[in-house]
Amino acid sequence: MKNIAIIPARGGSKRIPRKNIKPFLGKPIIAYSIETALQTGLFDEVMVSTDDKEIAQIAKKCGKITSFFRKPETSNDYATLSDVVDEILIELKKNKKNFDNFCCILATAPFLSVDDLINGYNLLIQSKFSTVRPVTKFSYPIQRSVRLKHNNEVEWFFPEYAYVRSQDVETAYHDAGLFYWGRTSSGLCYSNRGAFVISELKCHDIDTEDDWIIAENKYQLMYWRQNNE
Repeated sequence: MKNIAIIPARGGSKRIPRKNIKPFLGKPIIAYSIETALQTGLFDEVMVSTDDKEIAQIAKKCGKITSFFRKPETSNDYATLSDVVDEILIELKKNKKNFDNFCCILATAPFLSVDDLINGYNLLIQSKFSTVRPVTKFSYPIQRSVRLKHNNEVEWFFPEYAYVRSQDVETAYHDAGLFYWGRTSSGLCYSNRGAFVISELKCHDIDTEDDWIIAENKYQLMYWRQNNE
């Protein structure tokens, strides 16, 4: 089977300026995604989808990749990952470049691992799922969640679980936000979705400067542990 990795990396990030190429412990954060994708040996092509020449130049220095420059409609704040992936799949089809599967890998995913990408791929090809993603469990039961009203009054989202022990409720999971495997024949938005569980340690949203600092410290701790145990 032929596989392509698609790494979306727009230039206009708002909360953290130039987020996709901002140095993370000494190298552009996008380099972690590119290097991990290449290390898997799964991909016939690794492609960065961008609207920014500087991002394309930096990405090319990270390994053997190609760059795809987006149209204006997939470069704005409202374009979804599915829009970005579909644009590339349509263009590949026009150019008669045939791939069986794709993997959309986020550019800000320093905790991405080779094993997780391989596990996701294996689940995809051994199943009837159209897409596969890593998920992780919520650290606290969502059934016991509350909303804070305007007068600081607390109200249960799910009153029926107000007095149920946390260990007695069903475990809930959320998207790890690292990557999405899919079949090129169906794209990213198809409803037949599969998932597999990964460690909570590998999930870290980086949306603010504080998130960035915490992620760097966490990465250093995990890297130290891997090499000192």
